[in-house]
Amino acid sequence: MLDLRRLQLLKEFADKGTIAATAASLGYTASAVSQQLSALEREAGAQLLDRTARSAELTETGRLLADQAEQILALVEAAEAVLDERRGRVTGRVTVAAFPTAAVAFAPRLAQSLRRHTGMQLVLRQTTEGAGIRQVSAAEADIALVDDWTGRRPDTGAGKLRHEHLLRDPMVLAVPEGHRLADPAVPVELERLRDEAWIAAPQGEPSRYGTDTLLADLGGAPAAAWEFEGLGTILSLVSRGIGIAAVPALSLSAGTAGLAFRRLPEDAPSRDVYMAVRAASLRRPAIGVTLRALKEAAVDVQRDLEEVLDRIPGHRPGRGNGGD
Repeated sequence: MLDLRRLQLLKEFADKGTIAATAASLGYTASAVSQQLSALEREAGAQLLDRTARSAELTETGRLLADQAEQILALVEAAEAVLDERRGRVTGRVTVAAFPTAAVAFAPRLAQSLRRHTGMQLVLRQTTEGAGIRQVSAAEADIALVDDWTGRRPDTGAGKLRHEHLLRDPMVLAVPEGHRLADPAVPVELERLRDEAWIAAPQGEPSRYGTDTLLADLGGAPAAAWEFEGLGTILSLVSRGIGIAAVPALSLSAGTAGLAFRRLPEDAPSRDVYMAVRAASLRRPAIGVTLRALKEAAVDVQRDLEEVLDRIPGHRPGRGNGGD
């Protein structure tokens, strides 16, 4: 009989590629992972890994079993979800992975909504770009809040994942309080901002895609733009007069001291926020109540965003004043 925990280790090894990375992901020591994979080889009666002094990789049999392990684990999860559903109890741990600005905006609302379910535990993790979907796919998290700037439908992982759109998050221009554009009477003219000191996320980060798209008609983001990871860091630098930035409006929930904001043209980039969950877990009651809580929270977050945007002076090309 193949041990399910060892099959999970094999699947994780297939995803991570090294014993060290597998151990770090699951919180084990490398020697423990190696021992468990050796035990799985004895159970399977076949060599699953080719080992050298410095590395290990899957054999053809190992790759076949890792593929089967993914299907087996999904079936076990689905069976457990059906049993939970029949019992009708909202129990157990639900892990939500969220990019930082979504974590800040959604966490208070989720905690408030789910606190009445005393038999369940909510864990909210902040993740980096792309990590949320990977964690849900690998069963390291149950639900992920993910953002997309491209306008394309998210990848469903060959039908293993389900996505639901939560909200649309437009970009706004952030400037220091003493900047000329802090005056709502001054129009936002992008062509005049090309030579400003821009602060942007590094290449490859999602919000950098938004900045580059915004400035595409002007030749893209300035080559000398300051690059910093994290919207909180970027806004902190803007508040200190280091430069200006285009940021998603959702980032305003982290605080706006020392900052002024302006709305950008209506065709400026925006991002879509989705939640993603494994299809196999959908019948689990604790997953269901968490998904409903996220949808309810998204309505509140979207309403708050619209109220914030209504207070931000608008984009007024060619006029000194106008709009709201």
